[in-house]
Amino acid sequence: MTTTHFTGLHTVAVPVDDQDAALAFYRDVLGFEVRMDGDLQEGFRWIEVAPPGAAVSVALVAAGPDQPAGVDTGIRLATSDAAADHATLGAHGVRVEELLRWDGVPPMFSMRDLDGNMLYVTEISVG
Repeated sequence: MTTTHFTGLHTVAVPVDDQDAALAFYRDVLGFEVRMDGDLQEGFRWIEVAPPGAAVSVALVAAGPDQPAGVDTGIRLATSDAAADHATLGAHGVRVEELLRWDGVPPMFSMRDLDGNMLYVTEISVG
């Protein structure tokens, strides 16, 4: 078996068509904090956002032919109140799917960002 020195998950990339619009959505609508926003080289802007206090960030990367926007990101966001977030996001025009409630399973729903990228929200009990 190969031994590595991995210690965690740092960033997940999400392709977006308009980085400025995506930044505004993730910051102003979802409430994420901006961790980095800068040009790493000419024509290559790197933006990282994350829920306050989260260990893992989301990189809003420019979409292209090999990495189009509108994907199922597989990202699961944790919340302390799925019903409240579902209502708030829906009221702000976010495309939210039905709030799911099954016996023995935490409340959850899916939503799409401005580019149609799918994100999932799951209520996580603390304590």
